[in-house]
Amino acid sequence: MGTRILRATARDIRFPTSRTLDGSDAMNPDPDYSAAYVVLQTDHPSGLAGHGLTFTIGRGTELCVAAIDLLAVHVVGRTLEEIASDMAGFWRSVVADSQLRWLGPEKGVVHLATAALVNAVWDLYAKVEGKPLWKLLADMSPEQLVACIDFRYIDDALPKAEALEILRRQAPTRGAREAEMRRDGYPAYTTSAGWLGYSDEKIRMLAGEAMADGFTHFKLKVGGDLESDLRRARLLRQAIGAERHLMLDANQVWGIEQAIHAIHTLAEVNPWWIEEPTSPDDVLGHRRIRDSVKPIGIATGEHIHNRVMFKQFMQAEAIDFCQVDSCRLGGVNEVLAVLLLAAKFGVPVCPHAGGVGLCEYVQHLAMFDFIAVSGSLENRTCEFVDHLHEHFVHPVRVEGGRYLVPTAPGYSAEIKSDSLDRYAYPGGAAWTVAGHPMAEGSSMGT
Repeated sequence: MGTRILRATARDIRFPTSRTLDGSDAMNPDPDYSAAYVVLQTDHPSGLAGHGLTFTIGRGTELCVAAIDLLAVHVVGRTLEEIASDMAGFWRSVVADSQLRWLGPEKGVVHLATAALVNAVWDLYAKVEGKPLWKLLADMSPEQLVACIDFRYIDDALPKAEALEILRRQAPTRGAREAEMRRDGYPAYTTSAGWLGYSDEKIRMLAGEAMADGFTHFKLKVGGDLESDLRRARLLRQAIGAERHLMLDANQVWGIEQAIHAIHTLAEVNPWWIEEPTSPDDVLGHRRIRDSVKPIGIATGEHIHNRVMFKQFMQAEAIDFCQVDSCRLGGVNEVLAVLLLAAKFGVPVCPHAGGVGLCEYVQHLAMFDFIAVSGSLENRTCEFVDHLHEHFVHPVRVEGGRYLVPTAPGYSAEIKSDSLDRYAYPGGAAWTVAGHPMAEGSSMGT
């Protein structure tokens, strides 16, 4: 019998963050934080459903919704128990769709849609087991975890036996680290004070508020005019003091030589890392930049689209920090592969978050990584941005600059029904107010 998935319903949900420039950066000056959102309805007697999403920033969300609809054939009609009995096989069935694969493979719109669908399955799985996602994973044996991963294309760098050994090495002490997470939470850093479109006064004010809230790590968006970047970086460094960490994020805007020059200029403020200094596909470019700007670290990952690319970045020693993204990769299964690759190559995982639902998602991944994979908090912190959480049924809780352990069953992705209705695009009330540009068919609201 089991819990059968009856249907998958995908929706286009958009929040008009471009009005306040929340989320603005050098490559994305006017984002409307959005989600291609899917609900897996089941025949479970308690009415349990799986909720999943993939993060987007406005135009094009409808493409992800359409791709979710096309991929849904791989889950609708199947039982959760059937899927859970062969997680790696299930994941491969989605990414290896014989016709949709041509549109990737394992990248772009189809892979973003894969994340929404796969994450929804994991949300359902955790709910049926009555556990938050991090706990569901932390309670799995090394053998069960490895059975979730498709090792094709990465077993040259990480054989299955080596992945098992990494997990087995940490297994005896999982309990102590779980207790530490429950007691102390996971260290977070804030990007909320540093969006590119914010005024100097707003940066100072938000930095002060974040320090009062216990944050010790701050990220600033750069990649505009270099003189302005340096001025703003000096401002934030002065505001937070020399003892706190300052990270800079260029969001891919620079070429290689330009990046090296800019980072040397910005080195004055002693950045801990430079994030996405160039194209997210340029492995050797990242290595060249890294070699040229040491000891400043190189961080990237939010646009690294699959485990194969992560493998190459790590093999080439091109990055210092792995910023795994819960939606850019193809859901939990592929994230597990990247966490194990990072453990094998000794690269700290500092998950990317901030967009709709990303903080809700990655808290689970970061905590699981500490408990069962890396076993370390050294040089590790998880991004936090303080907006849009009020729309979630089980929003993140951050106190004293640390993520508190999620306790509700599931993957924390469920959005409140009234928010789904209000921010549905294009017909929701947030997009049809008289006089608002969206009423005239604009797709960005600016």
